Amino acid sequence: MRTARELLVGLVSLHPWSFTIAVAGAMTFALGTVASSVGIRLLIDDVIVPGFSAGELPRADFVVVAVIVVVIALVRAGGVVVRRSFAGRTEWEAARTLSDRVIKRVLSQPPSWHRRRMTGDIAARAGVDADAAVSVLAPLPFATSALMLVVLAVSWLFVTDRWLGLIALVVLPVLLLFNVRYQRRVDRHYSAAQHELGSLSEAVHESFDAVLIVKAFGAEERETRRLSLISERLKRARTQAVSLRSTFEAIVDAVPSFVNVLLVATGAWRLSEGAMTVGELSSSVFLFTVIAFPLRIVSYLFSELPHSASGWKRVQEILREPVVSHPMAAIRHDAGDRVVVRLEEVSVSHDGQRVLSDVSFDVRAGEIVAVVGPVASGKTTLLHTIAGLVATDSGVVTVAARRPALVFQEAFLFADSLRYNLTLGRDVSDEWIDMALRRAQAHDFVTEMGTSLDAPLGERGVSLSGGQRQRIALARALIHDGELLLLDDTTSALDPNTEARVVANLRGGHDAPAIVIVASRPSTISLADRVIHLDGGRVVAIGTHASLLEASGEYRRLIGAFEADRSDTSAQNEGSTARGS
Repeated sequence: MRTARELLVGLVSLHPWSFTIAVAGAMTFALGTVASSVGIRLLIDDVIVPGFSAGELPRADFVVVAVIVVVIALVRAGGVVVRRSFAGRTEWEAARTLSDRVIKRVLSQPPSWHRRRMTGDIAARAGVDADAAVSVLAPLPFATSALMLVVLAVSWLFVTDRWLGLIALVVLPVLLLFNVRYQRRVDRHYSAAQHELGSLSEAVHESFDAVLIVKAFGAEERETRRLSLISERLKRARTQAVSLRSTFEAIVDAVPSFVNVLLVATGAWRLSEGAMTVGELSSSVFLFTVIAFPLRIVSYLFSELPHSASGWKRVQEILREPVVSHPMAAIRHDAGDRVVVRLEEVSVSHDGQRVLSDVSFDVRAGEIVAVVGPVASGKTTLLHTIAGLVATDSGVVTVAARRPALVFQEAFLFADSLRYNLTLGRDVSDEWIDMALRRAQAHDFVTEMGTSLDAPLGERGVSLSGGQRQRIALARALIHDGELLLLDDTTSALDPNTEARVVANLRGGHDAPAIVIVASRPSTISLADRVIHLDGGRVVAIGTHASLLEASGEYRRLIGAFEADRSDTSAQNEGSTARGS
C-alpha cells in the first residue's frame, strides 16, 4: 500500500490543478447520481402512484418533477464532460512530463554512465514505462468520486431504511477489501511483465542495430529464438495477470446483481410492513444499481495500480539515480602561450584498471600531433580524456579550445539529410557548409551524388562508403569547432593521396586547428609535426617521426609492424581481387 500511496501522490503532484478539476467534475457526477435517486422517488411517489389512485396524471406535479429530473441529468452530464476532459488531459500531460524528465536526466549523465546502460532499456523507460506509470490517472478521479458516492449512497439508504443501509454497509466494504487482496496478488505478475517488456525492447533495439552482422553470419534463426524466449516470458507474465484480472472482474460484475436481488426481497418485506414507499424502494434499487458501475471503476483502478506501479518504479530508478559529475567540468581552460591542450601527470582508470599513467604533453595552436602505440596502449582513452568524455583519477587537463571536436573511427550518421548530419540542427550557412566539405575532401563526391543538402542519407548513411562517412564526420567537426580536432584513426578508410590532401587542407590557413590524431598508418604518422609514442598507458617518447625512428628501437619496431600489417592487408586484397577475376 505504501507503494500505491507513493505512486498516486507522485502522479497527482505532476499536474495538480487539472487533476483537481477532473475530481471536481467527478464529484459533481456523484452528487447528481444520488440526487437522481431522489428524483426517481419523487416521480413515483408524487406523480405515478397518485396518478394510478386518482386515475389522472397530476400535470403540475409532473412538470415540476420532470424539470428536477432534467436539471439533475444535465448536472450529471456536465460532471462527466469535465471529469473525462481533464482526466485525459492530466494523464497525457503527466506522461509527457515523466518522459521529459527521464530524457533530461539521461542527457545530463556523462558517457561513462551510458556505457553501463543499454539503449533499448533507456528508451523503454522514457516510453512504455512512462505510459504505464500514468495509466492509473484516467480512472483515478472517477474512482475518488466513486468512494464519495458509496458513502453518500450508504448514508442515503440508511436514511431511507436501516435494513437496506445495513446490507449496503456490509457488502460494499467486502468488495473494497476484495479489491485490495486482488491488487496484492496480481502486483508481482505485472512487475514481471513490465520488466520483460523492457528486456524485449532492449533486445529488439540491439538486434535491429546489428542487423547487418546477424545477416552476414546467418544468425537470423538464433536471434529469432532469443527474442522468442523473452516474448514467451512476457506472454506468461501477462497471461497470469490477465487471468487473475478476468476472474476478479467477473466476481465484481456478479456481486451487485445478487445484492440487488437481496435488496428487492428485503424491500418487498419492508414495503409490506408499511415501513417504506414504492418510490423509496425503487430509488434504493436504482441507487445500488448505478453504484455498480462506479465500483467497477474502483476495481479497474485497483487492477491498474500494479501495472502503473511497475512503470513508476522503473521510471523512478532513472530519476533517483544521482547525476554523475561530468568529466568536462574538471577541465581547465587557461593554457596560454598558444597552448591548446596541456596534460599534466594525468592518470585514468576503467573498472579499476589503470589505462593511462602520468601522461604529460602540450599541443600548440595549428600543430598536428600523432598518437601511436600498440593495441590497448590507451590511445583512444587519451582522446576521450581531452574531449571531456572520461574522468581522470589524477592530474590536470587544460583545453583552451571552446569545445574539442572528436571524430570517431566509426563515423555515425543519422537517417536524416546531409545538412542535418553536418549541422546537427544549428543554423549554418550553405557557404560555411561548402567550406567544411572542401577542407574534408568531401565536396567532390557529394556533388557527384547529385543530391541536395536536404536529401536523406538513409539508415546510418548506408549508401556511403566508409571513407565517405569519415569525411562527412570530419566536415561536421570542422563546422562545429575550428580550434581543436581529435581524430581517432579518422582517415584510416582513406587512400594515402586523399589523406594527404585532407591534412594539407587542415594545416593551411591562419585559422588552422590543432589536431591530435590517433594513427596506425605510417603515411599518416609522417604528416604529423610531432609524435607521441604510448605503450602500456605511459608516454614512452615524444618527438618528430624522423627523430623517433633514429633514436628509438621500440618505435622503429612499432612502425615496422604497422608497415608489415599494411603490406599483408594489401596482398590479401590483391589476391582476393585476382581470384574474383
